[in-house]
Amino acid sequence: MELNTNQIIIEPLLTERAHYLRKENKYIFKVHPKANKIQIRKAVEDAFSVKVAAVNTLRQQGKKKMVRRIEGRKPQVKKAIVTLAKGQTIGIFEGV
Repeated sequence: MELNTNQIIIEPLLTERAHYLRKENKYIFKVHPKANKIQIRKAVEDAFSVKVAAVNTLRQQGKKKMVRRIEGRKPQVKKAIVTLAKGQTIGIFEGV
């Protein structure tokens, strides 16, 4: 399945952990579950005009939820931690 750049990056994650990782030039994004590291690298480079040094991915299992007596799950989420080359920054995160 071929994904285009707009489908790969779903949204940036603005959490406390993401804020601390920005000091190490790392940014966290929620990405499409079927996207691989090469596609994620290309999507970030195209979308933000930066040079990516490394991409680490992880899958976060959905939490269990109870609705009355029926047990369900929230959907699984795939995250990408993108490390930029030295001297590169993503402007949308500045001042957040």
